[in-house]
Amino acid sequence: MKILVVNCNTSTDTSRAIGAIARATASAGTEIVMVQPGWGVSSAEGYYESYVSAAAVLDALSEHGPVADAIVLAGFGEHGREGARQLLTAPVVDITEAAAIAAQLVGHRYGVVTTLSTTVAGIWDSLTLSGMSARCVGVRAAGIPVLDIHDDVHETAAALATEAEILVATGADAIVLGCAGMAGLDVALEQRVGVPVIDGVQAAIGLSETLVRMGKSTSKVGPYAPPNAHKPRPGWPLRQSAIVALDIDALTTTNTPGSS
Repeated sequence: MKILVVNCNTSTDTSRAIGAIARATASAGTEIVMVQPGWGVSSAEGYYESYVSAAAVLDALSEHGPVADAIVLAGFGEHGREGARQLLTAPVVDITEAAAIAAQLVGHRYGVVTTLSTTVAGIWDSLTLSGMSARCVGVRAAGIPVLDIHDDVHETAAALATEAEILVATGADAIVLGCAGMAGLDVALEQRVGVPVIDGVQAAIGLSETLVRMGKSTSKVGPYAPPNAHKPRPGWPLRQSAIVALDIDALTTTNTPGSS
Protein backbone atom coordinates (compact mmCIF):
# COMPACT_ATOMS: atom_id res chain seq x y z
CA MET A 1 0.00 0.00 0.00
CA LYS A 2 1.34 3.41 -0.97
CA ILE A 3 -0.03 6.54 0.70
CA LEU A 4 0.91 9.93 -0.69
CA VAL A 5 1.02 12.54 2.09
CA VAL A 6 0.91 16.09 0.76
CA ASN A 7 2.15 19.00 2.82
CA CYS A 8 0.22 22.07 1.66
CA ASN A 9 3.23 24.38 1.96
CA THR A 10 6.85 24.52 0.83
CA SER A 11 8.45 24.20 4.29
CA THR A 12 10.72 21.16 4.44
CA ASP A 13 10.80 21.35 8.24
CA THR A 14 7.03 20.96 8.28
CA SER A 15 7.29 18.09 5.81
CA ARG A 16 9.79 16.33 8.04
CA ALA A 17 7.49 16.61 11.06
CA ILE A 18 4.46 15.40 9.11
CA GLY A 19 6.37 12.58 7.43
CA ALA A 20 7.82 11.31 10.71
CA ILE A 21 4.39 11.07 12.35
CA ALA A 22 2.84 9.53 9.24
CA ARG A 23 5.48 6.81 9.08
CA ALA A 24 5.28 6.11 12.81
CA THR A 25 1.50 5.72 12.49
CA ALA A 26 1.38 3.60 9.32
CA SER A 27 1.08 -0.16 9.49
CA ALA A 28 3.93 -2.46 8.52
CA GLY A 29 4.01 -2.75 4.75
CA THR A 30 2.50 0.70 4.12
CA GLU A 31 4.80 3.00 2.18
CA ILE A 32 4.52 6.70 3.03
CA VAL A 33 5.57 9.03 0.23
CA MET A 34 5.95 12.61 1.44
CA VAL A 35 5.31 15.37 -1.08
CA GLN A 36 5.41 19.15 -0.89
CA PRO A 37 4.63 21.59 -3.71
CA GLY A 38 7.44 22.93 -5.82
CA TRP A 39 5.91 26.41 -5.57
CA GLY A 40 3.32 28.20 -3.44
CA VAL A 41 3.64 29.47 0.13
CA SER A 42 5.97 28.65 3.02
CA SER A 43 2.93 28.48 5.31
CA ALA A 44 -0.81 28.87 4.75
CA GLU A 45 -2.31 31.20 7.35
CA GLY A 46 -5.45 32.69 5.86
CA TYR A 47 -7.70 32.69 2.81
CA TYR A 48 -5.24 34.11 0.29
CA GLU A 49 -2.41 31.70 1.13
CA SER A 50 -4.89 28.84 1.38
CA TYR A 51 -6.10 29.37 -2.18
CA VAL A 52 -2.53 29.64 -3.46
CA SER A 53 -1.54 26.45 -1.64
CA ALA A 54 -4.62 24.66 -3.00
CA ALA A 55 -3.54 25.40 -6.56
CA ALA A 56 0.01 24.27 -5.78
CA VAL A 57 -1.23 21.03 -4.20
CA LEU A 58 -3.54 20.27 -7.14
CA ASP A 59 -0.61 20.90 -9.46
CA ALA A 60 1.49 18.40 -7.49
CA LEU A 61 -1.34 15.86 -7.45
CA SER A 62 -1.78 16.04 -11.21
CA GLU A 63 1.69 14.52 -11.45
CA HIS A 64 2.08 12.36 -8.35
CA GLY A 65 -1.48 11.55 -7.27
CA PRO A 66 -2.29 8.81 -9.79
CA VAL A 67 0.52 6.54 -8.52
CA ALA A 68 -0.85 6.30 -4.95
CA ASP A 69 -3.41 3.98 -3.35
CA ALA A 70 -4.62 6.86 -1.15
CA ILE A 71 -3.82 10.54 -0.65
CA VAL A 72 -3.62 12.43 2.63
CA LEU A 73 -4.00 16.20 2.39
CA ALA A 74 -1.91 17.52 5.29
CA GLY A 75 -3.17 21.08 5.46
CA PHE A 76 -5.68 21.80 8.22
CA GLY A 77 -8.63 23.81 6.96
CA GLU A 78 -7.03 24.45 3.59
CA HIS A 79 -8.86 24.53 0.29
CA GLY A 80 -8.51 21.96 -2.50
CA ARG A 81 -10.07 18.86 -0.91
CA GLU A 82 -13.05 18.62 -3.24
CA GLY A 83 -10.93 19.41 -6.30
CA ALA A 84 -8.50 16.62 -5.40
CA ARG A 85 -11.39 14.18 -5.11
CA GLN A 86 -12.65 15.17 -8.53
CA LEU A 87 -9.17 14.84 -9.99
CA LEU A 88 -8.28 11.43 -8.52
CA THR A 89 -9.86 8.01 -8.17
CA ALA A 90 -7.91 6.94 -5.08
CA PRO A 91 -9.41 7.97 -1.72
CA VAL A 92 -8.47 11.51 -0.70
CA VAL A 93 -8.44 11.99 3.08
CA ASP A 94 -8.18 15.52 4.45
CA ILE A 95 -6.65 15.81 7.92
CA THR A 96 -9.32 18.34 8.92
CA GLU A 97 -12.15 15.95 8.19
CA ALA A 98 -10.29 12.91 9.53
CA ALA A 99 -9.48 14.61 12.84
CA ALA A 100 -13.08 15.72 13.33
CA ILE A 101 -14.34 12.20 12.61
CA ALA A 102 -11.92 10.70 15.13
CA ALA A 103 -12.76 13.30 17.77
CA GLN A 104 -16.45 12.51 17.48
CA LEU A 105 -15.71 8.81 17.99
CA VAL A 106 -13.98 9.40 21.34
CA GLY A 107 -15.99 12.38 22.57
CA HIS A 108 -19.41 13.95 22.29
CA ARG A 109 -18.27 17.45 21.37
CA TYR A 110 -14.86 18.68 20.31
CA GLY A 111 -12.89 21.88 19.94
CA VAL A 112 -10.01 22.89 17.66
CA VAL A 113 -6.81 24.66 18.71
CA THR A 114 -4.93 26.23 15.83
CA THR A 115 -2.19 28.71 14.95
CA LEU A 116 -3.23 32.26 14.05
CA SER A 117 -6.62 33.99 14.15
CA THR A 118 -6.51 34.43 10.35
CA THR A 119 -6.98 30.67 9.96
CA VAL A 120 -10.09 30.33 12.14
CA ALA A 121 -12.73 31.26 9.56
CA GLY A 122 -11.26 28.90 6.96
CA ILE A 123 -11.30 26.02 9.45
CA TRP A 124 -14.96 26.68 10.22
CA ASP A 125 -15.67 26.75 6.48
CA SER A 126 -13.95 23.39 5.98
CA LEU A 127 -15.75 21.76 8.91
CA THR A 128 -19.10 23.10 7.72
CA LEU A 129 -18.57 21.98 4.13
CA SER A 130 -17.65 18.46 5.29
CA GLY A 131 -20.63 18.27 7.67
CA MET A 132 -18.39 18.16 10.74
CA SER A 133 -19.24 21.48 12.40
CA ALA A 134 -22.40 20.61 14.37
CA ARG A 135 -20.49 19.06 17.29
CA CYS A 136 -17.62 21.56 17.30
CA VAL A 137 -17.82 23.96 20.26
CA GLY A 138 -15.22 26.34 18.89
CA VAL A 139 -11.97 27.03 17.07
CA ARG A 140 -9.36 28.97 19.04
CA ALA A 141 -6.02 30.37 17.89
CA ALA A 142 -2.92 30.17 20.08
CA GLY A 143 -1.17 33.03 18.28
CA ILE A 144 1.73 30.88 17.07
CA PRO A 145 2.75 31.03 13.37
CA VAL A 146 3.05 27.67 11.60
CA LEU A 147 6.78 27.97 11.07
CA ASP A 148 7.40 28.74 14.77
CA ILE A 149 5.56 25.73 16.21
CA HIS A 150 8.68 23.65 16.86
CA ASP A 151 10.99 26.49 17.90
CA ASP A 152 10.01 25.93 21.53
CA VAL A 153 7.79 22.86 21.90
CA HIS A 154 7.10 23.51 25.59
CA GLU A 155 6.00 27.08 24.90
CA THR A 156 3.80 25.89 22.03
CA ALA A 157 2.23 23.17 24.18
CA ALA A 158 1.53 25.70 26.95
CA ALA A 159 -0.13 28.13 24.52
CA LEU A 160 -2.25 25.36 23.03
CA ALA A 161 -3.21 24.13 26.49
CA THR A 162 -4.46 27.58 27.47
CA GLU A 163 -6.84 27.63 24.51
CA ALA A 164 -7.79 23.96 24.88
CA GLU A 165 -8.77 24.49 28.51
CA ILE A 166 -11.16 27.25 27.44
CA LEU A 167 -12.72 24.88 24.89
CA VAL A 168 -13.08 22.14 27.52
CA ALA A 169 -14.75 24.63 29.85
CA THR A 170 -17.10 25.49 26.99
CA GLY A 171 -18.17 21.86 26.61
CA ALA A 172 -15.52 20.07 24.53
CA ASP A 173 -14.56 16.61 25.73
CA ALA A 174 -12.03 16.08 22.91
CA ILE A 175 -9.53 18.44 21.29
CA VAL A 176 -8.27 18.52 17.70
CA LEU A 177 -4.87 19.90 16.72
CA GLY A 178 -5.69 22.42 14.00
CA CYS A 179 -2.43 22.36 12.05
CA ALA A 180 -0.42 19.59 10.39
CA GLY A 181 2.72 21.21 11.79
CA MET A 182 1.48 20.34 15.29
CA ALA A 183 1.96 16.65 14.53
CA GLY A 184 3.44 14.94 17.58
CA LEU A 185 2.13 17.42 20.15
CA ASP A 186 -1.01 15.45 20.96
CA VAL A 187 0.48 13.49 23.87
CA ALA A 188 1.89 16.57 25.65
CA LEU A 189 -1.38 18.45 25.25
CA GLU A 190 -3.47 15.48 26.34
CA GLN A 191 -1.48 15.26 29.59
CA ARG A 192 -2.14 18.93 30.26
CA VAL A 193 -5.89 19.08 29.56
CA GLY A 194 -7.02 15.57 30.48
CA VAL A 195 -9.16 14.84 27.41
CA PRO A 196 -8.39 12.96 24.17
CA VAL A 197 -6.33 15.08 21.75
CA ILE A 198 -6.47 14.15 18.06
CA ASP A 199 -3.62 14.61 15.60
CA GLY A 200 -5.14 14.90 12.12
CA VAL A 201 -2.15 13.31 10.37
CA GLN A 202 -2.46 10.15 12.48
CA ALA A 203 -6.23 10.05 11.98
CA ALA A 204 -5.90 10.49 8.22
CA ILE A 205 -3.30 7.72 7.87
CA GLY A 206 -5.54 5.30 9.74
CA LEU A 207 -8.62 6.17 7.68
CA SER A 208 -6.64 5.96 4.44
CA GLU A 209 -5.36 2.48 5.24
CA THR A 210 -8.87 1.35 6.14
CA LEU A 211 -10.38 2.63 2.89
CA VAL A 212 -7.65 0.95 0.82
CA ARG A 213 -8.10 -2.37 2.65
CA MET A 214 -11.85 -2.12 2.05
CA GLY A 215 -11.14 -1.69 -1.67
CA LYS A 216 -12.93 1.67 -1.86
CA SER A 217 -12.26 4.47 -4.31
CA THR A 218 -13.73 7.94 -4.78
CA SER A 219 -17.17 7.98 -6.36
CA LYS A 220 -17.18 9.27 -9.92
CA VAL A 221 -20.93 9.87 -10.03
CA GLY A 222 -21.99 13.36 -9.00
CA PRO A 223 -19.71 16.27 -8.03
CA TYR A 224 -16.56 14.14 -8.07
CA ALA A 225 -17.06 13.07 -11.69
CA PRO A 226 -13.79 13.59 -13.59
CA PRO A 227 -13.21 17.07 -15.02
CA ASN A 228 -13.54 17.42 -18.77
CA ALA A 229 -10.14 16.32 -20.06
CA HIS A 230 -10.75 18.00 -23.42
CA LYS A 231 -11.50 21.47 -22.05
CA PRO A 232 -8.68 23.94 -22.78
CA ARG A 233 -6.84 25.05 -19.64
CA PRO A 234 -3.94 27.13 -21.01
CA GLY A 235 -0.78 26.67 -18.96
CA TRP A 236 -2.37 24.22 -16.51
CA PRO A 237 -1.18 22.12 -14.86
CA LEU A 238 2.15 23.82 -14.31
CA ARG A 239 3.85 20.68 -12.91
CA GLN A 240 6.76 22.70 -11.65
CA SER A 241 8.48 19.94 -9.75
CA ALA A 242 6.66 18.96 -6.62
CA ILE A 243 9.39 17.34 -4.58
CA VAL A 244 8.99 13.77 -3.38
CA ALA A 245 10.72 12.78 -0.16
CA LEU A 246 11.11 9.04 0.07
CA ASP A 247 13.58 9.58 2.89
CA ILE A 248 12.56 12.44 5.18
CA ASP A 249 15.96 12.48 6.88
CA ALA A 250 17.64 13.09 3.51
CA LEU A 251 15.00 15.52 2.24
CA THR A 252 16.45 18.14 -0.05
CA THR A 253 14.86 20.99 -1.91
CA THR A 254 15.37 21.42 -5.60
CA ASN A 255 13.41 23.88 -7.70
CA THR A 256 11.28 24.85 -4.71
CA PRO A 257 11.03 28.65 -4.57
CA GLY A 258 9.88 29.87 -1.18
CA SER A 259 11.02 26.79 0.72
CA SER A 260 12.29 27.26 4.23
